[in-house]
Amino acid sequence: MILTHHEIRNFIQEGKLNFEPVLDAFQLQPHAVDLRLGYHFKIPKEWEVCASGRCALNIDYLSQKETSNFHEIELAQKQYFEILPQETVIAKTLEKITISDGGIMAVLYPRSSLNRRGLAVDLSGIVDTYYSGNLIIPIKNNTRQIIRLYPGERICQLVFQKLARTLSLEESKNHGLSPAKYSDTAENLYKQDTNSEMDYIVGGRIEELKGKFRIN
Repeated sequence: MILTHHEIRNFIQEGKLNFEPVLDAFQLQPHAVDLRLGYHFKIPKEWEVCASGRCALNIDYLSQKETSNFHEIELAQKQYFEILPQETVIAKTLEKITISDGGIMAVLYPRSSLNRRGLAVDLSGIVDTYYSGNLIIPIKNNTRQIIRLYPGERICQLVFQKLARTLSLEESKNHGLSPAKYSDTAENLYKQDTNSEMDYIVGGRIEELKGKFRIN
C-alpha cells in the first residue's frame, strides 16, 4: 500500500518519520515527498598521474579496497553546480531522513520535471525501514549542453509503502548474511559487500557460492 499525504503527515506528527531540515509546503505531494538538492557533490576521477605518465583510471569496485576515486565539492550558499554534457555526478539530498517505524519503507524516484531538462536521476533504490541519513543521488546530463543546478531545488521524490508485516530493528539490519551497509548514514558513497561473498565473485566461483549458501 502506498501512503498518501494524510498518512505521511501522521507518521511525521507521531515522530515515526523525520526530516532534517523539516519539510516545507512545497515538498508534500498527494502520495510522495519531494526532496531538495544538497550542497555536497562527488565527481568521478577519470585519470591520475602515475609512474608512466598520465594514466586513465580503471575502477574495479569489487576487488579494490580504495574507493576515494572522486573529487568532492561542498558548495556555499548562493553557489550553483554546472553539470557538463554527458557527465555523471553524485549528489546528496539536503534532507536527512529517519524512519523509526518498522512498518514502512520508501522508494526513491526522479522528478519528471528534471527528466524534461535532459537530466537523468536513476531510480536510486530502496530506503529501508529504520534508515537514518541523507540520500545519495546519481545524476547524468544526457544533453550536449551545460545544465545548471541550484542547491535547494527539488530533485527527487520518495514514495512510502507499508510493509505486509512490521520488522524489528534487528531484522531490518540483516541483509542476506550481512548487516545493512547503509542503515545508519549515507556519508560513504560506496561500501563493499562482505569479503566472503566478494572472494567467490572475483574468483569466478559463482556455482560454489550458490551451492554453499542456497536457501532451503
